[in-house]
Amino acid sequence: MHWKDTFEFTFYMVDTFALPFAIIVYVVERRKERQADEEELYQRLSDEYMTFLKLVLDNADLQLLHRAGAPRTLTDEQLERRSALFGILVSIFESAYILVYEVRMPKQTRRLWSSWEDYMREWCRNDDFRAALPELLEGEDPDFQAHIRRIAAATQKRRGDSAALTA
Repeated sequence: MHWKDTFEFTFYMVDTFALPFAIIVYVVERRKERQADEEELYQRLSDEYMTFLKLVLDNADLQLLHRAGAPRTLTDEQLERRSALFGILVSIFESAYILVYEVRMPKQTRRLWSSWEDYMREWCRNDDFRAALPELLEGEDPDFQAHIRRIAAATQKRRGDSAALTA
């Protein structure tokens, strides 16, 4: 009977200590994996955005980073390239929105998302981009459309307020 008592005692020890420990280790590892997946996703999206910025530099004649000032005249070919680049940008923004944005975000996800909202605000300050948005957003995710339209409207309002203050 001694071996039976030992077996029973060992079983209770496993049940009492090892099983909860294994569950805790599993939960911690899953959380680490999830965070690594989020960071990898963010990195892939950032790489896409950096590739886009290289395209912007390669097409400097379009003056996409131009904020305001004297109006420029672009040829039909330049207008087409600008439209294509804006389309790529909206596609990247929509991907970021769909893959990263959540209504209730954990702190880490909120940090990752904030940089994307900053990029969107920055581009919405560009009059040409903002003017092209209605056409660019056709067929895009409705929630994304609403989100970037809010950003564009807020940016335009702030620009209008700033212009009124400096006038």
